[in-house]
Amino acid sequence: METRPPLPPFTPETAAQKVRLAEDAWNSRDPARVVQVYTEDTRWRNRAEFPVGREQVRQFLERKWVRELDYRLIKELWACSGNRIAVRFAYEWRDDAGQWFRSYGNENWEFTEQGFMQRRFASINDLPIKAEERKFFWPLGRRPDDHPGLSDLGL
Repeated sequence: METRPPLPPFTPETAAQKVRLAEDAWNSRDPARVVQVYTEDTRWRNRAEFPVGREQVRQFLERKWVRELDYRLIKELWACSGNRIAVRFAYEWRDDAGQWFRSYGNENWEFTEQGFMQRRFASINDLPIKAEERKFFWPLGRRPDDHPGLSDLGL
């Protein structure tokens, strides 16, 4: 049977690894890659959308990254227990008119024994920002290891 390490039960160290792996996948902006960490019947809550299953999640992500341009994300472990992880995050993006945003939020994740995410509940707020207020500066893709995290940036 396929697994997605690190596996539950999570320690703070393995949960932080899982969070970074998720951040890296989302920063790829590749829906086909991202959905592989979720169960076939995954259930999400993301703002006002409630996708169920990998295919609906893939479609959701395709729509997301068409409208959220130059997307850069930082996730940070908040807490973990057993097969659950709580994450806080922020990402910066711009719309097609050039308006920048910083989106802040929290996610609650629940995993199977094999390490696949079966539930993802996200609460997100969008803040319009000026281009000079941006804090996430790296080439599109994976955040470099030496780039500050959320706490380091005061977020």
